[in-house]
Amino acid sequence: MNCIVTAGPTFEPLDDVRRLTNFSTGRLGTELANFLTARGHRVTLLIGEMAVDKTERRAKFVKAFSSTADLRAKLKSFSGKKVDAVFHAAAVSDFMFGQIFAGKSADEFVALKTSKKISTSAGNLLVELVPTPKIIAELRGWFPKTKIIGCKFEAVGKRADAIRAARKQIADCATDFCVANGPAYGKGFNLVTSHGKKHFPDRQKLFAVLENFSRG
Repeated sequence: MNCIVTAGPTFEPLDDVRRLTNFSTGRLGTELANFLTARGHRVTLLIGEMAVDKTERRAKFVKAFSSTADLRAKLKSFSGKKVDAVFHAAAVSDFMFGQIFAGKSADEFVALKTSKKISTSAGNLLVELVPTPKIIAELRGWFPKTKIIGCKFEAVGKRADAIRAARKQIADCATDFCVANGPAYGKGFNLVTSHGKKHFPDRQKLFAVLENFSRG
């Protein structure tokens, strides 16, 4: 199979030196890419520049991404090419920075127009957070005949909430499968499909089933 695996966090710049990101390490996606590579598949790993996991990256092709826009552009560049499966495990930022306002006084703020390092002399800042594009929702349009596997990391709630969120992703984004995990789910993973679900206590067993499903 020709596979694309995304892993690790995006980041959104505030200025030239500061950024908004998340705690994703990139481990799950990197290990999945290594598993598929060891099984003889042609794998492209798109990995966040800020991924801190030290696992060796054995995929045939490894490309780093920065922001949500950068990851989106790299994925879209594969549209129209032969791609058998996309495993979207990257932790994409939910928000990016919009306008930035500096406080002239306690009740008066003016817009900052610089993209350079913002000095503390600017005083208090008000920063607009704007939702980022939902890449998972665009994948089916770019890859109409490809098996698409998403991930749903839920931090709050119970196991049933994580599974419910995974099912919603499948319905809303026309993905084939979704892997539910995170603190809300608890230990292990759940591979959710439109027809059912299955718990996996460890990632290696999950990877084997993902490979098998993606071949079908």
